[in-house]
Amino acid sequence: MLINAVPQRQGAAGPRAGELPDGCVALAELAGHVLGRPVHHVRQTREVSEVDRGIASRAVLTGANRAAQLAALESPGGPVLTIGGDCGVELVPIGVARYRYGPGLGVVWFDAHADLNTAESSPSGAFHGMVLRSLFGEGDPEFAADPALTPGNVVLAGTRAFDPEEREAVSRGLVVTSVDALTGVEKLYVHLDLDVLDPAEFAGLNYPEPGGWTIPRLVSALDALSGYDVVGAGITECVGTPREVEVLEPVLAAIGRLLDPR
Repeated sequence: MLINAVPQRQGAAGPRAGELPDGCVALAELAGHVLGRPVHHVRQTREVSEVDRGIASRAVLTGANRAAQLAALESPGGPVLTIGGDCGVELVPIGVARYRYGPGLGVVWFDAHADLNTAESSPSGAFHGMVLRSLFGEGDPEFAADPALTPGNVVLAGTRAFDPEEREAVSRGLVVTSVDALTGVEKLYVHLDLDVLDPAEFAGLNYPEPGGWTIPRLVSALDALSGYDVVGAGITECVGTPREVEVLEPVLAAIGRLLDPR
């Protein structure tokens, strides 16, 4: 298993977005300890750039940040755990997994938000709210995945905040809302935005939404995926301190069981 720490913050919005790099490092260090693996730190600039064609920091997101992530995935040699950073860090590892494993790749998207906006529909211009739509090959061509995820092969789990265009994408079947609805999935990627948790459960959330899950519920949902061949995972949007992230040890252990079953 390869652990990549990707401290990108330019895809995020919110008053705590600037804390994402430090939160990434804190969570990655804990992951290395819990999983007994070294952590590879993927260099990312902290600079931001202007809004361009509706996407904030486009130049940074499509430049050196993306190139560094791609280089880190050239020869993974096994499952990859990506620790973000904002949800935009998932564009590269999921795109690479889709290329390697074909149209049968499925994704379980644990996230309070659907992340199915486009630059035209996004209220903020922040790419972390567009990344899943981009992985379906839709939206801005500089971000649209090719090959793209197969419609119906992505499950939203714990999602409770939708913009109007995101609801339309769900209604036309781009994503499903139950793991039982997955058909033809041969390999699985697990995306975990920590804001799927309730803010009272974990304080280090970049974009908290009320009514979230408890840590035991999340661990149970992760363990329920053990029948799948999980080829990669990502954990994103952490702004917690080293002390705050300690409560996430059971979550990291559950991710480890999926990526390295023994």
